[in-house]
Amino acid sequence: MGFKCGIVGLPNVGKSTLFNALTESAAAQAANYPFCTIEPNVGEVPVPDPRLDRLASIAKSAAIVPTRLTFVDIAGLVRGASKGEGLGNQFLAHIREVDAVAYVLRCFDDPDVVHVEGRVDPIEDADTIETEVMLADLESLERRLPILEKKIRGQEREAKKTLELVERVLPLLREGRPARLAEIEDDERAAFRALGLLSAKSVLYVCNVGEDAAATGNAYSARVEERARAEGAGCVIISAKIEAELAELGPEERRAYLTELGLAEPGLNRLIREGYKLLDLITYFTAGPKEARAWTVPVGTRAPQAAGVIHTDFEKGFIRAETIAYEEYVALGGEAGARDAGKLRLEGKDYVVKDGDVLHFRFAN
Repeated sequence: MGFKCGIVGLPNVGKSTLFNALTESAAAQAANYPFCTIEPNVGEVPVPDPRLDRLASIAKSAAIVPTRLTFVDIAGLVRGASKGEGLGNQFLAHIREVDAVAYVLRCFDDPDVVHVEGRVDPIEDADTIETEVMLADLESLERRLPILEKKIRGQEREAKKTLELVERVLPLLREGRPARLAEIEDDERAAFRALGLLSAKSVLYVCNVGEDAAATGNAYSARVEERARAEGAGCVIISAKIEAELAELGPEERRAYLTELGLAEPGLNRLIREGYKLLDLITYFTAGPKEARAWTVPVGTRAPQAAGVIHTDFEKGFIRAETIAYEEYVALGGEAGARDAGKLRLEGKDYVVKDGDVLHFRFAN
């Protein structure tokens, strides 16, 4: 399943440096001038999950296959992007294609790195991004109004539902508030997504700090954390420079460097996990002698659809899912122990998969 998290931000905030470290490659050209990232660079990264290693050890698996998340490094945005300034049209088109966005905000002082607006203010940077995507949404919906009204006069029922959503979102945008703050009922979500609104996407704030603030944050990142809390959004403090250095080190050197910096793990691990959570995803596992593997599904996925992630035939011929909770699998020493203890459950088509489930699907050919 192709879940994509876009990395967005103003030029020269460390987006491409972060992306390079994230993918441990030089796929994105990181340079100290605006618009060095013209086409969106795409990188798949494994989602760190210590549970998978534990399962593999218990199941004596020959291979370990983590689940993956796609990050897209998108061209830097500048004020006026909604009107085509800078690479605005490309930015807006590329952000439309991702499922969620991580706003990389500059939270460091460095006279050698030019800020596109000549100052360091992460809240202003976030507001600039939000304003441009909201203006693009506002223009899109206002263009759509007369078309919808015409369809309603033609007795198109779906057009009436769409118009109700549009009229609910427009006041938010006109007040300078993103579409993701609109109150949407569960049965409206598909129609809401179909509007294709940029400001409806979930947001994660990424505070790019200097090396000396990687473990503790700083005054800049504290302001961003406060904003994130007020919005109920996620926030990660990370030093792109440190992450770039870590990406060049071997496992032992990396551990030693992290210890020296007072960090328990690379900041990228937190970023990946937060991006995963941002997309409202969960992980289930399969484990056996051949491999232990993690699989990604959205929250609320039922067992047949979860099986279909492995192979479409599994969903079509689904019979049941043999299910063990991760904690019980570990505590009881694997599948055999869980079965003997009565902790292996047989779940049917209506079962909603839970994060950490260890599953074995039965299906008819």
